[in-house]
This record gives sequence, C-alpha cells and structure tokens, in this order.
Amino acid sequence: MMPNIDPKAMKKMMDRMGIKSGEIAAERVVIECSDRNIVIMNPSVMSIEMNGNTSFQISGSISEEAKEKEKIEISGEDVDMVKEKTGIDDEERIRAALEATNGDIAEAIIKLKGE
Repeated sequence: MMPNIDPKAMKKMMDRMGIKSGEIAAERVVIECSDRNIVIMNPSVMSIEMNGNTSFQISGSISEEAKEKEKIEISGEDVDMVKEKTGIDDEERIRAALEATNGDIAEAIIKLKGE
C-alpha cells in the first residue's frame, strides 16, 4: 500500500472510487501451466474488484511440480483407419503420428501424407 496513509482512510477512499477488496482464506493456490504446475503454499490472497473486473494478489511460498503428460489410448480401429486412408502399413509410425496429434485421426493422416 501507500506509505503514511491510514488503512481506514485508504479503505474509505477505495470505497468512494468503487474498488472493493477482501482477503480470501486459501490453504493452497495452484496455477496450471501446459508443462508444469506452480503451487503456492500458505498463501495470502487478496481479491480486488474494480469496474466489473476481479484481480487477485497472491503471495506465499512457491514450489513447482512437473506435469505428467497424459497417456492417450489409441485403439486398433484408429490405427486401421489411418492405415486405410494413408496406405502406410507401419503401425509404429501410425501410432507415433496419432500420439503426436493427441489422437486426432484427421490430423495424423495429414501429417503422414505430408511426410
């Protein structure tokens, strides 16, 4: 906050400007990224609402966790369909293309035809 300003006066000034703030009792905050999770333990979380938008200010002890990539189930039917549409008989190559495209059959076919 601003130095030398009484917290009550600051709250009153923020109320006049339409800014609402409050503390959220949180035990843990997790920010999910594509490759990792950022975990904030014992957080101090403040929510600030202004002009219909809500912002959060978070502080605490931070740790990171690597995110495990989900294993995609590839059925024999999917492999057969890609095999039929591309004319490729190498099942390992087809499975690799399906895994690379997260099981998207059409995208795997395009990828294999473009090689």
